[in-house]
Amino acid sequence: MTNPISALRQGVPPAYLSTRIQAVVQQALDERRLVGAVVLVARDGELIHQQATGFADRDSAREMDLETVFRLASVSKVIVSATALVLVAQGRLDLDEDIGRWLPEFQPRLANGNPARITARQLLSHTAGLGYRFFEADADGPYARAGVSDGMDAAGISLAENLRCLAGVPLLFAPGTSWGYSLATDVLGAIIERIQGTPLDEAVRQWVTGPLGMADTGFVVRDPQRVATAYVSDTPQPRRLAEGETVSPFEGTVGIEYSPARIFDAQAFPSGGAGMAGTAGDFLRLLENLRQGGGALLPGELIEEMGRDQTGGLDLPSAPGFGFGLGFSVLRDPQLAASPESAGTWRWGGAYGHAWFVDRARGLCVVAFTNTLYEGMSGRFVTDLRDAVYGALEAAQ
Repeated sequence: MTNPISALRQGVPPAYLSTRIQAVVQQALDERRLVGAVVLVARDGELIHQQATGFADRDSAREMDLETVFRLASVSKVIVSATALVLVAQGRLDLDEDIGRWLPEFQPRLANGNPARITARQLLSHTAGLGYRFFEADADGPYARAGVSDGMDAAGISLAENLRCLAGVPLLFAPGTSWGYSLATDVLGAIIERIQGTPLDEAVRQWVTGPLGMADTGFVVRDPQRVATAYVSDTPQPRRLAEGETVSPFEGTVGIEYSPARIFDAQAFPSGGAGMAGTAGDFLRLLENLRQGGGALLPGELIEEMGRDQTGGLDLPSAPGFGFGLGFSVLRDPQLAASPESAGTWRWGGAYGHAWFVDRARGLCVVAFTNTLYEGMSGRFVTDLRDAVYGALEAAQ
């Protein structure tokens, strides 16, 4: 097994960086907000902090380590989006052409029944008019009635079947007129399969994870002993996430139906938006390659396009100051977002408990994978970690 972060040079951290980060992680563990975490920080291509703390599995006292594999949830989106952009760079996918060229059978309509034109750019930026079942107010919403899978349950259907279900529900808005986080990356995965003529996992391996040496990242995990057990925030401490359990990340929504066992099922359809697993070090490799702005993976101009706000100034719900690029959010206004990050910073996370950001202006890549939802995705830990990193950088100036 290769060391996933061996490609990065070891660097000298600024004074107090590691101390501050370790304090944030330890506090989250002590206060029983997290069960375990892996945190990696790189600056200017050098690894300046790496840490694995807490338990990968609390019941058996299996400790977290740098090689622990995590269910990635929406961290998958960045990997699959990058794969699509490789096809754009090869001239095989056009960002602004009707996706009907590649998926003629996928023809969702507007609420009034009229046909709609959707582009790959709109899929990548979540402006296509699609949604997620877990955002619906109850278990009797249109996506639920249509049998749409969010890609994290044990639905037992194929990707083609899921797209058929999805196409039968009217779009939430005309493509390009609003922003809505959605199953768009799953549709993108189907387009990649059609263009490449292979299953999605093979395409991702050929064009992204293979070239970058992300050996532990894929749609199926063969070794359960390396996988972090999933926990859900609770009182007095996080409890183990049950198979088939539904947990809502947002007030007033039905929530995500989770199948932790899905990642071991080779028959589960490859969900481009939520279906992968991998290590923090593997993912840092991808972020570092993109941060550097052109290299083994994509030409610089496409990476710039990934990091450009594609929303036309639309507001993201509950995220003031943020827009969305091609695969992740983009910080438009640090003051409005009350963030120390530089304008243009990329950021996203994953519903199993992950957060990451890339501040290209500061040469920073930060990856924090945890096994505790939703503290590790949107809890206090995420903000505390961000502030610890920037606090140390400011103190070092």
